[in-house]
Amino acid sequence: MTTTDEIRDNFALLDDWDDRYRYVIELGRTLDPMPAAEHSAANKVQGCASQVWLSRKLARNGTSEPVLSYLGDSDAHIVRGLIAILLTLYSGKTPQEILSTDAIAVFDEFGFREHLTPQRSNGLRAMVERIRTDARETLAAAS
Repeated sequence: MTTTDEIRDNFALLDDWDDRYRYVIELGRTLDPMPAAEHSAANKVQGCASQVWLSRKLARNGTSEPVLSYLGDSDAHIVRGLIAILLTLYSGKTPQEILSTDAIAVFDEFGFREHLTPQRSNGLRAMVERIRTDARETLAAAS
């Protein structure tokens, strides 16, 4: 699994956005395969121009805190890469960690704000909001 720092370092090495897009597409190829059954209406993310699915699994860590893990998929190569970055930030984390991580700020730091179409930006926000909603619901269910 790639870390956020590795992605940040690799982005810093790539000056050209064509190279950065190629890297994002490569990250998308590293996603764990999503079983066909997970490509369901319940897992489909609304608000994305592409087809996007996020499925979550709830587990407990060593201190019995809830931990959310995700599988993601899309029919668009760039979007698969965005999902890979998003899952690097959020998958395997507690709801508190998810809610305290501003993924949009990280994507902005990488320079995506200027290089994503408005539809892709909206889709990215929809994916982030879906995961943050899962985190809030998990916290509410735990209390």
